[in-house]
Amino acid sequence: MTDYAHSDHASRSREEKARRLAAYLWQREITGAELLDMPMAQRRKLARAAETNPPSTDETWQAVARLLDEKDAWAARHPAHPAARRDHADEKILWVKPPVKPWQ
Repeated sequence: MTDYAHSDHASRSREEKARRLAAYLWQREITGAELLDMPMAQRRKLARAAETNPPSTDETWQAVARLLDEKDAWAARHPAHPAARRDHADEKILWVKPPVKPWQ
């Protein structure tokens, strides 16, 4: 009996989903660390916003975080490249709240 979760088809499907999610999240300036810090319910909302079925395994989310880190590093090396431009960075606040600064 074949274990679907570890088949070649499942692996390709996970990679494709991770790429779709990473592309959506990168445009919103969400980092791999920020993604992994999010509660699972929020990650599922993000996936639905990206018009992607939420991953059922943490393995896929880890792949998304790795892809985000790789794209960040690439963009830092190629800042003038059109693919290094984020078109929806202003939407980050919808997903990642800035730290609350204490009153002075």
